[in-house]
Amino acid sequence: MTTIARAARINRTGGPDVIDIVDATLAPPGLGEVRMRHTAIGLNFIDTYHRSGVYPVELPSGLGLEAAGVVEQVGDGVTFWRAGDRVATFGPHRGAYASARNLAADALLPIPDDISDEIAAAALLKGCTTEFLVERCARVEAGWPVLVHAAAGGVGLILVQWLKAIGARVIGTVSTEAKAALAREAGADEIILYTQEDTAARVRELTGGAGVRVVFDGVGMDTWAASLAATALRGMIVSYGNASAPVSGVNLGELAAHGSLFVTRPTLFDYYRTAEERRAGVDRLWQMLRSGQVQVTIGQRYSLEQAAQAHRDLESRQTSGSTLLLP
Repeated sequence: MTTIARAARINRTGGPDVIDIVDATLAPPGLGEVRMRHTAIGLNFIDTYHRSGVYPVELPSGLGLEAAGVVEQVGDGVTFWRAGDRVATFGPHRGAYASARNLAADALLPIPDDISDEIAAAALLKGCTTEFLVERCARVEAGWPVLVHAAAGGVGLILVQWLKAIGARVIGTVSTEAKAALAREAGADEIILYTQEDTAARVRELTGGAGVRVVFDGVGMDTWAASLAATALRGMIVSYGNASAPVSGVNLGELAAHGSLFVTRPTLFDYYRTAEERRAGVDRLWQMLRSGQVQVTIGQRYSLEQAAQAHRDLESRQTSGSTLLLP
């Protein structure tokens, strides 16, 4: 049975105005596919990279990686899922900005009964990002001082809570007092207002001159110099995003000059390549949510038709916590 879905499309890269909301005709799901009706869609900064061309995509393209909803129909060869199952996805297939879509059955994960659709859509990609950054990439240990840039953002708030749960000492950077309050509530031990203070100098002051063992930097170019200057001898900078602009022209000699530093530019799907890695990471996220040690803050909700405005607000740092689009 064919159906009509509302969906976001881009025919060219550029600013938020390139996002069009259109009627899309969905054929019946094909071999190995399911039809998923979305109830909540997660907005992530990587969506703006696909839209702007920072991360090249084949055009025309859908947008969005993360959504929660329900299986409406299954295609041939699909045995694990049934109509009515509650499911979520965090990619790698784009097209989550839609009321419904067909996608590969193996891209879906079950939503536990005690997790709401909105929490699943708000937490899955950001939470799994946090899981691999902290536990499998940086391998943070209890007692380590760490720096989290944009500590009141969607990933930032989860990072702060996760790091506190494992016993790290968390220093967060934010732009406003309102965001500072959010980061403190999440458990940050110290807050730096980067609009008023020298981030690196303040980090050194807070750490007795030593610097932090790990920097989690999702901002990119604007914070690169501060990250270098704030990291301790043989420490690590985890550069996981480009909210300002990509870090480019890295001089390896700077890593030596700042104390034999390590730098990594990890991506989620290099750590979630196999079914076993995906399952283990997601199970760990659900565990942290159930324990109450990590709570997801949904800072704002937009309709699907407001996707362009949601991108504007996200890129201008007007949002806090996680953002949802509601179809």
